[in-house]
Amino acid sequence: MIFSLDSVAKKDFRMNDALTLQYVKTTAEMLMLPLEDAQAARVAVHLQRTAAMVSLLDSAGLSAHDELAEIYCPAAFPSVDPHFDLAGPDV
Repeated sequence: MIFSLDSVAKKDFRMNDALTLQYVKTTAEMLMLPLEDAQAARVAVHLQRTAAMVSLLDSAGLSAHDELAEIYCPAAFPSVDPHFDLAGPDV
């Protein structure tokens, strides 16, 4: 099935179960990723759950400064592991 840009641009466009599964299978084939039917079905379910979460977040009307979670910043890498003694065991 081919989608027109007009149908994708509509705000109320939703992919049903069959279209989501077809999308997953087609994308996997394009990426040469072997998926069994059961695997594709599980991926489709997760994709639909993700789309539902996106829809809820889009409807919340939040802006960038409303984000409460801090941007991920990894801790500094320690210069020496306190649990590992480079000098070896004391004799």
